[in-house]
Amino acid sequence: MGATASNTTVQPSKLTAAQHAATPPPGCPMQDSQPASPPSGCPMHQAAGSTPPEQNGGPPVPAHQERAYEFVECPMKAAAGGDKMPHDIDPANMMPPPNQTPAQDQPFPLPVNREVSTIPRAGSDKQWVYPSEQMFWNAMLRKGWRWKEDDLGPQDMTNIIKIHNQNNEQAWQEILKWEALHAEECPCGPSLARFGGKAKEFSPRAKIRSWMGYELPFDRHDWIVNRCGKEVRYVIDYYDGGEVDKQTYQFTILDVRPALDSLGAVWDRTKVAWWRWTS
Repeated sequence: MGATASNTTVQPSKLTAAQHAATPPPGCPMQDSQPASPPSGCPMHQAAGSTPPEQNGGPPVPAHQERAYEFVECPMKAAAGGDKMPHDIDPANMMPPPNQTPAQDQPFPLPVNREVSTIPRAGSDKQWVYPSEQMFWNAMLRKGWRWKEDDLGPQDMTNIIKIHNQNNEQAWQEILKWEALHAEECPCGPSLARFGGKAKEFSPRAKIRSWMGYELPFDRHDWIVNRCGKEVRYVIDYYDGGEVDKQTYQFTILDVRPALDSLGAVWDRTKVAWWRWTS
């Protein structure tokens, strides 16, 4: 959390990130033996058939993420079904619908299966689903990458996807450390509403660090977290951490913190800064 690597031991609350994510308190619906009304603002625990979250003013469930589960359960059948979604931009991740079709000059076939993350999806009882290797390849082409300029093989794409997924899991664990400060007001835990990349928009903190002689991050994401009905923005700066750990596929140093766009976020960051200073 903050400007440290993900293995930082700072714990701003007695409730750890793992406990916050894996052990909801007794008041949460998943702990009840009988179906019950979930706490206010926890749409991910609403019973089936309830009013869609977007009709209640909550975040819409990304349509393309719903079909993503087809590529988890039976990827070949889903790929054969073609792209049935409209070719529009998904506001949840600012990306077009997933493209599982091999590129015209692609030198080798790539898997279309997708992995389910551990990150809860706001407005749903499911988790976010990571892109397949084929989707990642197509996304890189769309951004201007040309594979002929790199000596890239199938195993490289497998490694890229594993690193990508690990970065996101790592970022979510850092967010949970911050969200542990609000465990009482959000007993069911936070969920991810939407996100977007801002690689060319360096945060003020990253700029200040660069003026002090430190490297600039190679990427930046802004994640919008649903804290039981309240949306909170997090800024994530990604720094090169050196060699990739071949066991965990971790190499990125993350700087994860609430954006300074509310008094609550300012207070959270002030408290954590004080704890670090006095610990």
